[in-house]
This record gives sequence, structure tokens and C-alpha cells, in this order.
Amino acid sequence: MVELIVLYKTPKDPKHFEKYYREVHAPLSGKVHAINGIGDYKYGRVHGLDGGAGEFFWYWSGRWESRQACLDAIASPEGRAGAADQANYYHEDPVFMFFDK
Repeated sequence: MVELIVLYKTPKDPKHFEKYYREVHAPLSGKVHAINGIGDYKYGRVHGLDGGAGEFFWYWSGRWESRQACLDAIASPEGRAGAADQANYYHEDPVFMFFDK
């Protein structure tokens, strides 16, 4: 089992980011992952330990049976379409991290 976590720093327009992510990107990524064998996924706001702003603004986390299955999902036509959508709500590359379970 492998988990992929994607972390986003504070975007230029946080309200636009959150609205677009929830209403457009999340449904798109849900379709991508349903096609490409994801176990489950979740996303949302990130806060510091004190409840205020932290180093990151938003996260996405998903699990696959293997690292290769995850990489295959990212490389699929649906995965590439999801990656291309990122420019509609975020201005830089997020941080991607794998965790083997």
C-alpha cells in the first residue's frame, strides 16, 4: 500500500482556490481516481498547531495498492487532464510525497 500526499502553499487567491478545488477539481479528480484504482482520497484546509495559518494551505491524500499503480494513475490520460487543470486554481507546483505502508 502506498499513500500519496500533495501539499499546497497559500495560493494567490485562497477563496478562488478553495471554491474551484471543491466545485471543479475535486469532482474531476474523483473521476480520475475511480478509473485508475485509488482506494480512497481526502482533501482540505491545513492549519498550524495553534489553529492559525501553517506552512501549507491545503492537502490532498490518496492510497493505492502500490507505488506503480499510483504512478500509472498520474500518467493516465485522466491523470494528465487533472494535472493540467491545476493552472486554473494554483500558481506553482505543489509538494508531492509518497509514504509506503
